[in-house]
Amino acid sequence: MTRINDRIRVPEVRLIDDEGNQVGVLKIADALNFAQERDLDLVEVAPEARPPVCRVLDYSKYKYEQAQKQKQARKHQQQVTIREIKFRPKIAQHDYDTKKSHVQRFLRHKDKVKITIMFRGREVTHPERGTAILERLATELAEFGVVEQHPTQEGRNMTMLMAPSKAVLAGRTELDAVPGATGGDDGAEPAQPSPAPADSQASNGGGAEQVGGGDAAAGAPLSESGGDGAGATPRASVEAASASAQGAVP
Repeated sequence: MTRINDRIRVPEVRLIDDEGNQVGVLKIADALNFAQERDLDLVEVAPEARPPVCRVLDYSKYKYEQAQKQKQARKHQQQVTIREIKFRPKIAQHDYDTKKSHVQRFLRHKDKVKITIMFRGREVTHPERGTAILERLATELAEFGVVEQHPTQEGRNMTMLMAPSKAVLAGRTELDAVPGATGGDDGAEPAQPSPAPADSQASNGGGAEQVGGGDAAAGAPLSESGGDGAGATPRASVEAASASAQGAVP
């Protein structure tokens, strides 16, 4: 914490006036009087020096200028976030693709990614499997990231650190297009004609049955009593046969 005016508890100080000129080594009381005569503050700027260095200035303005300098320094600083993705030596292809997409997304967002291979049991005796996965991942994501820390094994874990590539930091990579976002007809199946309403089909079918029913009634064979229709003859044929039989009788 910066000490000013009466908070400076040393017998003498090296004084610098408000124009930046060195006044010399003065007693603390004389330095305070020097600052008060100019309606300014006595500010300790180098407490580690022997004697401490004090400067005469407007402390409120000094604090404001320091805050602005810190703000500008933070503006030019880029905050880096480190993400972590964990793999297994015997990871399935689908899980590998999913985790790889996560690593790619983190790199696109300009975050560093720590990839960890977790070994269990006797898997630790085959570290080459973990190395192969990490090297494959680094090769497939070379467009988006670079290997900042090569694979190193610590106990049962093998880690690798990837940082965004220069192309990502410069914003020269584009995000993958989302399927279906363009609204095109690529891969779309042609629309099938919708079936006719059930009530219209029923009305058409009903009319057909009604017409057919009338034809059947007009020329339908009539069966004799108790017949099942197997030996049935038309009515006209029955009447003609009976008439010929009556004519044949004397």
